[in-house]
Amino acid sequence: MTIKHDKVLPAHPLKIHETRPSPLTWDQACRLWGASPAGPPPRPSAEPITAQRRASNTGVIMIAGQKIALGRIHAGRVVTVHVAEHTITIELGGDDTRTIRRTTTDPVRRVKAQRPSQPRKAAHAS
Repeated sequence: MTIKHDKVLPAHPLKIHETRPSPLTWDQACRLWGASPAGPPPRPSAEPITAQRRASNTGVIMIAGQKIALGRIHAGRVVTVHVAEHTITIELGGDDTRTIRRTTTDPVRRVKAQRPSQPRKAAHAS
């Protein structure tokens, strides 16, 4: 909840201002226009999150803060990853899948795989 005050405190770069208590009573705060009490935090999805990752040149991917070694044979390959609460399932292509235990609680931040980097063109000296 944001409350505007008419009184402006002078800004001093070296002084830390204290937090002021709300001038409103509980009943007044409840009657504010558009104000609503905070509800429970959102629950995580029960179904697995699907993401894509491109394996590094050594065959390693990173998802949800966890590094997973697939092997050099999978270097540069884009794989589909399903992240559930306790497991990570990796589809390597065809019928080959791997399921491993999840060791972190970090969320999946990126869904799409990284694009392969374009080779740099040599600069021509004229």
